[in-house]
Amino acid sequence: MIKLYEGGAYLVNGTEIIADGANQEAELQSKAGSVISKEEAAKNTIAYNILKNHNTSDNMEKLQIKFDKLTSHDITFVGIIQTARASGLEKFPIPYVLTNCHNSLCAVGGTINEDDHMFGLSCAKKYGGVYVPPHQAVIHQYAREMLAECGAMILGSDSHTRYGALGTMAIGEGGGELVKQLLCQTYDVKMPGVVGIYLDGKPEAGVGPQDVALAIIGAVFANGYVKNKVMEFVGPGVDALSADYRIGIDVMTTETTCLSSIWKTDSKVKEFYEIHGRADKYKELNPGAVAYYDGIVYVDLSKVKPMIAMPFHPSNTYTIEELNANLMDILADCEKRALVSLDGKVDFTLKDKVRNGKLYVDQGIIAGCAGGGFENICAAADILKGASIGADEFTLSVYPASTPIYMELAKNGKLADLIATGAIVKTAFCGPCFGAGDTPANNAFSIRHSTRNFPNREGSKVQNGQISSVALMDARSIAATAANKGYLTAATDIDANFSNPKYFFDKTIYENRIYDGVGKADPSVEIKFGPNIKDWPAMVALTDNLVLKMASVINDPVTTTDELIPSGETSSYRSNPLGLAEFTLSRKDPEYVGRAKEIQAVEKVREEGKCMGEFYPEMREIMHKIKETFPEVDKDNTGVGSTIFAVKPGDGSAREQAASCQKVLGGWANVAKEYATKRYRSNLINWGMLPFLMPEDYTFEIGDYIFIPEITKAIKEKNDDIKAYVVNKDMKELTFHLGDLTDDEREIILKGCLINYNRQ
Repeated sequence: MIKLYEGGAYLVNGTEIIADGANQEAELQSKAGSVISKEEAAKNTIAYNILKNHNTSDNMEKLQIKFDKLTSHDITFVGIIQTARASGLEKFPIPYVLTNCHNSLCAVGGTINEDDHMFGLSCAKKYGGVYVPPHQAVIHQYAREMLAECGAMILGSDSHTRYGALGTMAIGEGGGELVKQLLCQTYDVKMPGVVGIYLDGKPEAGVGPQDVALAIIGAVFANGYVKNKVMEFVGPGVDALSADYRIGIDVMTTETTCLSSIWKTDSKVKEFYEIHGRADKYKELNPGAVAYYDGIVYVDLSKVKPMIAMPFHPSNTYTIEELNANLMDILADCEKRALVSLDGKVDFTLKDKVRNGKLYVDQGIIAGCAGGGFENICAAADILKGASIGADEFTLSVYPASTPIYMELAKNGKLADLIATGAIVKTAFCGPCFGAGDTPANNAFSIRHSTRNFPNREGSKVQNGQISSVALMDARSIAATAANKGYLTAATDIDANFSNPKYFFDKTIYENRIYDGVGKADPSVEIKFGPNIKDWPAMVALTDNLVLKMASVINDPVTTTDELIPSGETSSYRSNPLGLAEFTLSRKDPEYVGRAKEIQAVEKVREEGKCMGEFYPEMREIMHKIKETFPEVDKDNTGVGSTIFAVKPGDGSAREQAASCQKVLGGWANVAKEYATKRYRSNLINWGMLPFLMPEDYTFEIGDYIFIPEITKAIKEKNDDIKAYVVNKDMKELTFHLGDLTDDEREIILKGCLINYNRQ
């Protein structure tokens, strides 16, 4: 089904793969007619040429990218605009779309969700942006319909910013990177590797895009095959897929930890643009006659089976056939994984879901940027037509990704077909993807065509003893399961007549409801601030030396941003930095906030010029110990703060709050074996936090004090090796590493955060 090439490979005429090896040059001569170097052939990828066209530096190894458009939703745009305002924002220099699809229910926290929306509308008017009201479209569907264009680049403050299937290279990052674009700065990144995703064959009926995506994720996540690289989809199999199908695969590339994605384009993509009244945004994109890729993922679409990603990660994949054949063994494995993911805090089992040898599911959801597409919902409706979901525990909810899709489903009758089965069809909303909608009962099992299935993504609260779980599946198999009244069923196991209706896009509702202020900034508009919208607290510059207290130690193999700052109802507080910070690590380490605040209070005493030891006797002992070796250290040149250790933090969401919440609680650094994603590391840097790497084995304990001498000097001199000492372990010496930092990133850390940097 899927094969990973061990090395790189040439692609000749878009169809012939010539893998690295002893006979490579001879094969290249035979099939391409000449030998071209890997370096030159690498310039013939689609990705290279798009990046080249957007690079403002004269060095293709160190890119400085300026994007064409920006997009954010209502749990990120307030913080972004607040940061940009504090840095001198006058108007949006490029189109910036503010969608309202995460806190659109306005159901938690009193007025604060709608207050954020009114903030967004007033900012769109003041600075010249686009405002998409609640329930109109989820962020990525609106971008597909109205923003994407072949050869363009879009930056979004949501991790699933992926429009590669439409020829647009899109990247999801934390808010700081969007702030830089709003201030006409650049997105700085080393030239990423490019991995060819070679599609061959054609999927069988009943196999959907989520099945293909999960198969790829399962093959490449754990080994990091595409980590921080661009996935470029090529090969004859692309031609067999509709634009909607490609979109469904593409949006899930985020779960591989790649940087971005891009696909070759053809007449089907051209038709997509024509349907949406934007034919002028299409152009054909193909790799050159001879292109070189850093790796190849070969996917035989004809052999992909209906898939399921079991809790608690999209890479925990099985075919549904395999799960049903080995049910108790796989459920036992899930329970073992739960001991790590849930820290043993709640009793978790799925074995009680087995009824008469079959797995019973409590809930099905088809939603959001991954599942809410027109073709997915129509296919589900075809499978369910004439059936009933039953009157037991099982429920089914469907969320079309935009109002135009909803309107067309009403016009072509699919909406009525779904409602007749007992399914509930709702408005465009991202809640089921991040734990803010359709929360199942305790111990319930939900199958979802959405993006993630981390703990809490279904809305449960482990800290309160509540646990349910999510498995990811394609809309087609969810519908088959619903038709079977909740018993897990692959779509290929039932007979269905897929009608494949044509899609007609009607943008009238957008023209009537969406505020488009691009190029019409009005400085006289007053921004509307709700009482929950707060400014960022003041942050001091990095001091010559640092004393860090270890406030949390996480030894899990991977730590997600959901664990660093939970999603769900906490999203209502993302416009309030200090309010949101109270939830930091609340599920993983509930005592973290108290520990961080305790050491932050010491730093505030230091900043006031007072004696830290009088306020906090423990600090007197630590400083005396340090002075034995470093007598020049004192409160005037040595800052005090907290840090955390995690093996591999930052998988998942792009949310900058995973870093900023630590910062506003006095965090100065993270210590990690590696960072799961570039975007999390960038978030740390933009909030003035040191992204330390420590490859050597050392067991930290909560409460350890770490002294880092001359850290400011080391950053200015571009040193990578950073000497550190565990003070309370008899000055145990360690070596941290900073990794590659641009000059601007170093300056941001020295100034204390991106806001301070831009206030220069």
